[in-house]
Parts: sequence; structure tokens; C-alpha cells
Amino acid sequence: MSTAELAQRAGVARGLINHYFGNKRDLYLAVVHRMVTLPRPEKVSIPEGTPEERVDAIVTWLLDTIVEHGTTWVKVTSHEGVGDDPEVQQILDQADDAAAARMLVMIGRADLADSAQLRALVIAYAGLVKVAGREWITRGTLSRPQVHRLLADTLLTMITRTIPSVEPRSADR
Repeated sequence: MSTAELAQRAGVARGLINHYFGNKRDLYLAVVHRMVTLPRPEKVSIPEGTPEERVDAIVTWLLDTIVEHGTTWVKVTSHEGVGDDPEVQQILDQADDAAAARMLVMIGRADLADSAQLRALVIAYAGLVKVAGREWITRGTLSRPQVHRLLADTLLTMITRTIPSVEPRSADR
């Protein structure tokens, strides 16, 4: 699809796309960035309540975010059709790292957001979110309630067992 066709479908002048994005490649990278970037930390609310209630709220929010973008989110986050594009990979890596730091804030552990090791644990959880999302959204092998249960149980285990066992001691920070 040409830039002119994209502009026509968007209902804007082609020059507007060129002004804001430069070319079609830059527009593509902006779309990928927008698709995989969670809201800024100040837009993320920290759920209250018991650990189970907080986890339920977090997973509901994650699944609502996934369903908002549907199969496009699945394709972008699972690298389907992305190939070996270093610029896209860089965007995905940065988004994963930022999302991991935000997740630590959401679970009430903002004090650990600077720990690369704990962000890596959360990034591993994000891999589960992506695969479970694909099984639900595109393959239909899991239902939303099944995905919710899987992600909630895993996140609760991470919060109550995994993170405390890996948490850096204050002397290590």
C-alpha cells in the first residue's frame, strides 16, 4: 500500500503523513512502537486490596489491552511477519523492559524496578502473556477465562514466591 493510499484511508493529506513520519518505513516503526508500548507509568493505576485482588485487576487490565488490538497485537508481539528487523527488535526489547518495570510498580514493588534481574523475570512472564494471548485471540484454543486463570496464578506465584526468593538484598543494590 502506498503512502497516498494510507493517507486516503486515514482521511488525511499525504503531506501530513510525510510531515509527521517522513516515509512509510518510519510510519510502520511508529505503529509498532505504539502497539507494544504500555501507557506511561503515571497513567497506570496501582490496584489495591489483597494480593489476589491486585493480581486479578492487573490481569484483567492486561487482557483488556490485548483484546483492544486483537490479532494485530499478537502479530507484532510474537514477531510473526517481523523477520530479522533490528529496528523492530530494538523497539520490542525496549517495550518489554519498560513494561517489566511498570509491572513491578503495579504489583507494589516499585523499589525493585531498577533490578535488571527482576525485570528479566517479569519479561519471562510477558512471554507467557504473549503466547497465551495468541492461543486465545488467534488460535481459539484457550478462552479468556482460561487465559486469565493461567496468568493470574502465575503472577501470584511470582509475587508471593519467586520475586521474594530472587529479590536483591539491600546490600546488593
